[in-house]
Amino acid sequence: MKIAAITLAIASTGLALPTTIDAVQDVSLVKRQYSSSSYNQLTDGTACRPISVIYARGTGQQGNVGDSQAVGPLFFNNLASRVGGTSQLAIQGVTYAANVAGFLQGGDTSGSSTMTNLISSTASRCPNTKIVLSGYSQGAQLVHNAAQRTSAANAQRVAAVLVFGDPKRGQSFGSIPSSRIRTICHDGDNICEGGVSIQPAHLNYQQDAPAAAAFVAGLV
Repeated sequence: MKIAAITLAIASTGLALPTTIDAVQDVSLVKRQYSSSSYNQLTDGTACRPISVIYARGTGQQGNVGDSQAVGPLFFNNLASRVGGTSQLAIQGVTYAANVAGFLQGGDTSGSSTMTNLISSTASRCPNTKIVLSGYSQGAQLVHNAAQRTSAANAQRVAAVLVFGDPKRGQSFGSIPSSRIRTICHDGDNICEGGVSIQPAHLNYQQDAPAAAAFVAGLV
């Protein structure tokens, strides 16, 4: 019954879509260079770049980072504008089912393993890159899971962790120092309170993309 109820809630609210025009307008002045719903720049042969962002989308979002109006791509655009352009960033989405069942189990198991492996392979292949871990909603669960599973040596390679609408707010990110971590949760977001009710406060994290980018840019 719980899966059916949360699925209905997602369908009726339009999970991961902006709920207000203001949420989009707040970031409209930043050039939108990330318009695809999938990025694989850590696995498609792209050369190592100064900053590597490993991002996990939320339940029901498109591709492996969400569509161009989702918080992920808006965060990438804002970050690129602060660090010298897209040539400074390698964006890698975590490919996983992103369904309700995964959310209810605390984050998709396969996706969590995929993210852990991406951290390891990036640290090995690109010894000078600064790794950023990020995710929205169930994607934030994956960030927690992957950070807890990664080795202490690889955790030291993580320059920043930034999560939105975190169902595991307050839980560990492994051995990554707290000074490198930012959790963005809105007042009234039941998901951040450990619930399963999708409220409007969970659907407008697009407005936080500039602040998220500013935090990460200050660490990379």
